[in-house]
Amino acid sequence: MKQEKKEVAEAIKEFLWHCRFEKKLNEKTIRAYRADLKQLVEIIGGTTDVFAISKADIKHYLQTIAHFKHKTVKRKIATLRSMLNYLEIEYEDYINPMRKMQIKMKEPIRLPVVMTIEEIRCILEFLYSRIPGHFEAIYSYKSAVRDIAVVELLFASGMRVSELCSLRNKDVDMENGEVRIIGKGDKERVIHICQPETLKALRHWLEIKNGACESQAPFFTNRLHRSLSPQSVRQMIRHVISATGIEKHVTPHTFRHTFATLLLEEDVDVRYIQSLLGHSSIATTQIYTHVNPNKQRQILQTKHPRRRI
Repeated sequence: MKQEKKEVAEAIKEFLWHCRFEKKLNEKTIRAYRADLKQLVEIIGGTTDVFAISKADIKHYLQTIAHFKHKTVKRKIATLRSMLNYLEIEYEDYINPMRKMQIKMKEPIRLPVVMTIEEIRCILEFLYSRIPGHFEAIYSYKSAVRDIAVVELLFASGMRVSELCSLRNKDVDMENGEVRIIGKGDKERVIHICQPETLKALRHWLEIKNGACESQAPFFTNRLHRSLSPQSVRQMIRHVISATGIEKHVTPHTFRHTFATLLLEEDVDVRYIQSLLGHSSIATTQIYTHVNPNKQRQILQTKHPRRRI
């Protein structure tokens, strides 16, 4: 029996419902799916029969989105594939046109921007230098203390900026020096904060911050006592980098890259770093296994077998 017609727009709505209520994906992932599929509608048409989409239609779609960055194209293809796979499972007579398509996308390896210890020290010295001369009743003082705690925690934990901004009071255990992080796919991990300076910065922020102290209240807040946004953290980092004269494109994620790379340079096993970063695959963590010139020189000077001959 021939499959009844289903408009692309209706199929997308059905797929997103499946993602939210059956697969329990987080809202950020669903928003990304919705944005990608909105573009599919613009190219193919919302009233088009989704079961009539052919390999030629998909090739046209790929050609249209080819100007985007490699990672963006890869994500859009994965989104489309997920929806068509869902339809294939839900509707027995449907044949997924991507089944017989060989789409290979070799992602170019780009080494992440990493800061040196000296650059981290420069950033922290600048942030701490803003504290003297302020009074606790002034918001600028509180924001300066908060910014120190934010940067200290980013560097101490390697967490994503979205994870940091999602922290609640209950997630930060000052007594045991532990931070509970909910990462991608709602995966939970616990990071131990072992550096006294970081713990001191977090305690200082807790002492002066205003607003709700309930366990579900946001840990980092803005002047309105709402959750600090990732955009605010990015803006703060841009200001600090500009003020310190560091000539690198530094974002909150750069602290994550730096955290991982500097630990590797201290000969920490890559699998421990995978766990600390919350990566589901070791392949993701291995991007940090590149060796910088100074470390390379040190290895060749001290480890090369020629020295024993």
